[in-house]
Amino acid sequence: MNRIEFIVATAIILFVAFCMGWFTNWLVHRFRRVSQSDVDQLDRMAQELHEAEETRDQAITYLQQREAELTNQLAQTEAELSAAMEGLRDARHEAEEMRAYVERISAN
Repeated sequence: MNRIEFIVATAIILFVAFCMGWFTNWLVHRFRRVSQSDVDQLDRMAQELHEAEETRDQAITYLQQREAELTNQLAQTEAELSAAMEGLRDARHEAEEMRAYVERISAN
């Protein structure tokens, strides 16, 4: 086998390998092609997912606002309770003083 025959044989082998690779690539793309209905379905699912995420974000925001309102209301209620308990304590103390005063006057 001389030099020219070797070059021609190598060129033929490389050309056949190229053709087989191209044909294999064409077959793979032919069988893996995605239909338009699948793409439409994926687009619809992506849109629904986006809407669900927006709804979730809105719900989280609402819950955070509601929690802040309830925390504020609880703090106000606790302050009112504290003030009422202090007033009740003062009223009981005054009542005890009045009883003691009445008992002293009754005793004299």
